[in-house]
Amino acid sequence: MTDSIVVLTEEPLVGADVQNLESFHHGMDRQFFLLVPGDTERHLIVDFLDQLSLLHVGKAFRELAAKQPDTEQRRLQSDATLKVSLDALQTAGLKADGAVSGSNPVQSLVEKVQELDAREAIVITRPHAVEDTFHTDWASKAQDELGLPVLHLYSGSGYIGDS
Repeated sequence: MTDSIVVLTEEPLVGADVQNLESFHHGMDRQFFLLVPGDTERHLIVDFLDQLSLLHVGKAFRELAAKQPDTEQRRLQSDATLKVSLDALQTAGLKADGAVSGSNPVQSLVEKVQELDAREAIVITRPHAVEDTFHTDWASKAQDELGLPVLHLYSGSGYIGDS
């Protein structure tokens, strides 16, 4: 029997992310289903504070002043993130499929977990100081809705978020 694992990511998966996913249930038959948010609402001030919390002062101010991408640009970025991530998983020999989700990534994750009767859910994001501190991050919200643990990994590292 193949176990389904649903992964929600906001960043293209990199080697460390693939290695983390590969290590889960090693030797078992598993299928990953990757969700990438299509058009999420960003909060400029929260993003600014997230960058400051990571001591990325220059980047925080550049992003604050930068023109925000329009809906079509965000959709193209999501499509590219999905393609790069699926290619990375499949290159590592993992069974993977995926889709770009709608505007509510948490709801999309919950629905896909229920649809696939998934064994677990994993959220991979960059650190978000404000959301992580107040447990309003995607992993915490999904865990509340699903009633089961949701693993929260920080992109490009082995660090686990506190959800």
